[in-house]
Amino acid sequence: MNDRIRLSRLLTLLLCLLVAVVWLGGCNQAYYGAMEKLGVHKRDIMVDRVGAARDAQSEAKEQFKTALEQFSSVVAVRGGDLEAKYKRLNTEYERCKDKSDQVHKRIASVESVSEALFKEWKSELQQYSSASLRQDSERKLESTKREYEQLITAMKRASSKIQPVLTVFHDQVLYLKHNLNAQAISSLQGEKLSLERNVDQLIREMEASIREADSFIAKLQKG
Repeated sequence: MNDRIRLSRLLTLLLCLLVAVVWLGGCNQAYYGAMEKLGVHKRDIMVDRVGAARDAQSEAKEQFKTALEQFSSVVAVRGGDLEAKYKRLNTEYERCKDKSDQVHKRIASVESVSEALFKEWKSELQQYSSASLRQDSERKLESTKREYEQLITAMKRASSKIQPVLTVFHDQVLYLKHNLNAQAISSLQGEKLSLERNVDQLIREMEASIREADSFIAKLQKG
C-alpha cells in the first residue's frame, strides 16, 4: 500500500510539473503576443533583456570587488570586534549571492525571448514570395544566431565563475561565524590570495561578457 501511495504521489508530482512547464510556456507566448499588440516586438524585448543581463553582471562585478575589499580589510586587521567583522562579511556575502541570483535570472530571460524570436523568424521565412528577400533574411537570421551564441556563451562562462567564488566566500564567513576568535581571523589570511585570484578571474569573465552584450545590442539595433 505504501508503495502504491508513493507511486501515486510521484505521478501526481510529475503531472503538476508538466502542467507548470506548459503553463509557463503559454504565459510567455501570451506576454509576447500582448507586447506585440502594443508595438513592442520580440527584438525590442531581446535588446532590453540583454541590456538588463549586462547591467546585472556589471553590478555583480562591482559587488564582488567590494566584498573582496571588505574581506581583505577584515583579515588584515588584528583584534577589534570580531562579531562586527563577521556581520560585515556576512552582509557582503548575502549581497553577492543576491546579485548572482539576478545574473542567472537575467540570462534565463534572455534565453527565453531569443528562443521565441528565432523560432518566429524561421517560421516567417516561408511567408516571402521573393526568393532573394527570403535568402537575405535567412542569412541575417543565421548571422544573428551566431552572434547570439557568442553572447550567451560569454554570459554563461562568466556566470559559471560566480558559484566557486561564492562557495569560497561562504566557507570563510561560516568559519568565522563558528570560530569568533583572533586565531580564526589569522587563519583566514591564507585564503585571501585564493579568493583574490577567483574574484579577479570572475571579474575578467564578466567584463568580457559585458563587452559581448554591448556589441550584440549595437548590431541588433542597427538591424
